Amino acid sequence: MNPKRPKGEPIRNPTLFPMEKLEESGKPANSLNVERPFSLPGILLGTSAFTAAGWERSFYPRGMQSRDFLSYYATQFATVEVDSTFYGCPSESTVNNWAARTPADFIFSVKIPQVITHEKALVNCDSEFEEFVKTMEILGPKLGPMVFQFPFFDRSKFPKQESFLAVLAPFLKKLPANHKFAIEIRNKK
Repeated sequence: MNPKRPKGEPIRNPTLFPMEKLEESGKPANSLNVERPFSLPGILLGTSAFTAAGWERSFYPRGMQSRDFLSYYATQFATVEVDSTFYGCPSESTVNNWAARTPADFIFSVKIPQVITHEKALVNCDSEFEEFVKTMEILGPKLGPMVFQFPFFDRSKFPKQESFLAVLAPFLKKLPANHKFAIEIRNKK
C-alpha cells in the first residue's frame, strides 16, 4: 500500500542550491565578478566535476543547455577537479572553451591521463606528459594542481613500496617547477 503524500504548498525551488539569476548574465563568464555562495576566504571549494547525472534541475536550472553548465557552475564554486582528463588529453579547443567560460579567478584542478599513471606507470611517458602539460597551460593562471591519481598497487608492477618510489622519485624531479602537482596514492588497506 502506498500512502499518499499530503498536499501542501508546491515546492518553489526543488534544488540543492538557490537559483538566483545573474544580473550581468549578458556578459561573458570570464568578465563577471561573482559572489559565490559556496566559498570561504582562503579555501577553494568545488566538486570533482561540473556535470553529473542528476544535476539537471537539482543544481542546474531547468532548461539550461549543457554547454552552459560550466559558466553557471563557476558562479557557485571557485574551483573544479576535471575528471575527464584522466581518460585522455583534451583538445586545445576544449581547454580554450573552459577558460573562456569561467571568471578570471576560477581554478581548474586536472587529473593526469591514465596512460601516464596506470598504463605506463610513469615509464616512457615523457611525450604524453609534455603534451598534457602544454595543453593545460592554455588555462594560464586558472590552472591549479595537476593530480596524479595512481591505481591500487599492483604487486606485479611494483612488488614493494621501494619499487614504486624508484620510479616516482626520478619522475618527480622532472616536473616543471612553474606548476603545481598533487599525488593521490591509493591502497586497498
